[in-house]
Amino acid sequence: MIPDSGSYGLIEGGALAIKDGMISYCGTADSLPSDFADWTVTDLGGGLVTPALIDCHTHVVFGGDRAREFEMRLEGASYEEIARAGGGINSTVQATRKASEEDLLKSALLRVDTLIGEGVSTLEIKSGYGLEIESELKILRVARRIAADRDITVRTSFLGAHAIPASYKGEAGKYLDEVCLPALEAAHAEGLVDAVDGFCEGIAFSPDEIAKVFDKAKALGLSVKLHAEQLSNLGGAALAASYKALSADHLEHLDEAGVMAMAKAGTVAVLLPGAFYTLRETQMPPIEFMRKHGVAIALATDCNPGTSPLTSLLLTLNMAATLFRLTPHEALAGATRNAAKALGLADRGMLAEGLRADLNVWAVNHPAELVYRIGFNPLSQRYFGGIPCTQ
Repeated sequence: MIPDSGSYGLIEGGALAIKDGMISYCGTADSLPSDFADWTVTDLGGGLVTPALIDCHTHVVFGGDRAREFEMRLEGASYEEIARAGGGINSTVQATRKASEEDLLKSALLRVDTLIGEGVSTLEIKSGYGLEIESELKILRVARRIAADRDITVRTSFLGAHAIPASYKGEAGKYLDEVCLPALEAAHAEGLVDAVDGFCEGIAFSPDEIAKVFDKAKALGLSVKLHAEQLSNLGGAALAASYKALSADHLEHLDEAGVMAMAKAGTVAVLLPGAFYTLRETQMPPIEFMRKHGVAIALATDCNPGTSPLTSLLLTLNMAATLFRLTPHEALAGATRNAAKALGLADRGMLAEGLRADLNVWAVNHPAELVYRIGFNPLSQRYFGGIPCTQ
């Protein structure tokens, strides 16, 4: 079991008591209070019990694929070159606009079911592949439907400031005024938004443009987060921290000043090794600065069609340890309690009294096995709100 401590916090011969979907007791079976003596008992066969996994940064709702761009990168084209040539995000935008809501739901569920099959019980889903008002709303509606169709909690992030569509080339400010901000208002009015995200990069939006989006988010009472310092350092993470952002994500080019700003604001660093791997990057996130200044580190798949076509959070844990040198404990915390913090969810991510009973039972002997193994899924049972799932 993984409570909030500096170690795994393993409890041999442990017991959990669950009532109304919440944990009422977590400790040794020998110390179980007599109040629980007549409760129904389920023997988990000595399996390792952990909090359910949380994937706190995904783009799982999209149309089409970008396998050809994968080939282009292997032939030497850079991510920026592909984007400036009309590929990248804008190619997915065209496919997503053409797809019906039912088509988007059907394709997204294939990816979501794979994540669920590895023990994910909370999932963040971003818009950002519509870049027009109705298409952005369509993506967010599909995200809400996923939560209704599966035993999973979905948190939505409005990402209208993801890219500048071809019809607004060179007119980022006009796009924000005419599409992005009105779409955010409409999505908020429809109850489709939990947080607001943006892409602060030379091929996307400047810090001043992102600030305009964040000002609107704050006016609507919404939390913010940001794709920042992935390809260069524009000071996006520090900007996000100045808005008390839940998280800043990617962060390969983050400097120590940006780390310190995040630490002061309590902004979580969400690392995305799938994108680092797919793009064959060499600039690693500043892990030692994050440790030095006490910035919480979360991990996520960044599941998307272009730069991280990854639907395995377990593989993400291994990548984080192998590529970024995170310890197994740091990796597991990154997909549980720190991922919950990155979504502003204080009711999950640990096994503790008063928290949601989202649990995984694993057929392993030690938590480090979940990080160490590659292409191996030892999940034997998952509980969502205390109820055993068949998915």
